[in-house]
Amino acid sequence: MPQLSAEAMAGLITPAAAADALAAALLGGLDPESCPPRSAIAVPGGGELLLMPAASGAYAGVKIAGVAPGNAARGLPRITGSYLLLDGPTLRPLALLDGAALTTLRTPAVSALALRHLAPAGRPLRLVLFGSGPQAYGHLEATLAVRELAEVVVVARDPGGARRLAAHARSLGPAARTGTPKEVADADLVICCTTAREPLFDGRLVGPGATVVAVGSHEPTARETDTALVRRAAVYVESRAAALREAGDLLVPKAEGAIGPGHITGTLADLVGGRMSAGGPRSCPQLFKSVGMAWEDLAVAVALYEAAGV
Repeated sequence: MPQLSAEAMAGLITPAAAADALAAALLGGLDPESCPPRSAIAVPGGGELLLMPAASGAYAGVKIAGVAPGNAARGLPRITGSYLLLDGPTLRPLALLDGAALTTLRTPAVSALALRHLAPAGRPLRLVLFGSGPQAYGHLEATLAVRELAEVVVVARDPGGARRLAAHARSLGPAARTGTPKEVADADLVICCTTAREPLFDGRLVGPGATVVAVGSHEPTARETDTALVRRAAVYVESRAAALREAGDLLVPKAEGAIGPGHITGTLADLVGGRMSAGGPRSCPQLFKSVGMAWEDLAVAVALYEAAGV
């Protein structure tokens, strides 16, 4: 069985092509609401083992991922794992992919697809990017694939990591520097890719024309955005069922009585399928909250497998 390492996967498809694969899956009739929930098992020592199966069309697959917060102190990646891609009709194994590399590509691709529909178009945008890890790098490049950026402001708890990411952003074209959470007040885009468990910024500062993407958590008690932002925003998610099961950014305000289950404006499938549009003048911020779903891993794994031609 062929194995696609992180090195073999690098450059096989662009972030834009990965977003195209996700859109094609949705336009092909895949229903994220019917996607099975992820299984999570606590592992002694403070880690978590995740199991994410999916099936669609000619393929099936499953990701086994480990989340080990203590790995950073060991000089190891926080996210580990493997993805087993199967032939749908026969369930014959087709390929084994690096699960962490797949996640590093898939998550920004989901955000890029949302930004195609939610982010302002027609002018260079100012991005405030929270985080300095692999997802922050991936989101920077995915955002540049779908929108022109005038400036990137990196906000991270690691000053050295923030400076390195800002330097990388400058190498890709836009002006870039480090900054503070208060700079969301002047942002067109705010992207959160952190391990934070508490809000990163004051949601009252975000302008009505801004788009916020939060991808850092799939835990009901962890969040990157605050109640003030969620309450005033138009909220989009990958799946209502998944968001109301896992998205602390929504579940904490719901537990506080600040919003109800009907507060979700729409889904990624609604946007891609043209059932709603976020274009035109904005009276409130647009918030896309992602928890990461197994159908997304499958769609991007298939695109990588077919591009590799193995």
